[in-house]
Amino acid sequence: MIERDVWATAKLMIDRHGEDATIFAAMKADRMLSKGDIEGQKAWLRIWRAIEDLQRAPPKGTRLT
Repeated sequence: MIERDVWATAKLMIDRHGEDATIFAAMKADRMLSKGDIEGQKAWLRIWRAIEDLQRAPPKGTRLT
């Protein structure tokens, strides 16, 4: 999974699930692991971290002075 796809999926998850997006990403990672899909799990863990980063980011237009 390329980096652009990670961030696009993270944004989509936030748009669909709001504050619960990390929970849904974690559930997807768990589902991949239970199926034995280690690469799928790794991808969803990357998405989960990207969601956390996006949710921590200040809103656009916010001045950080």
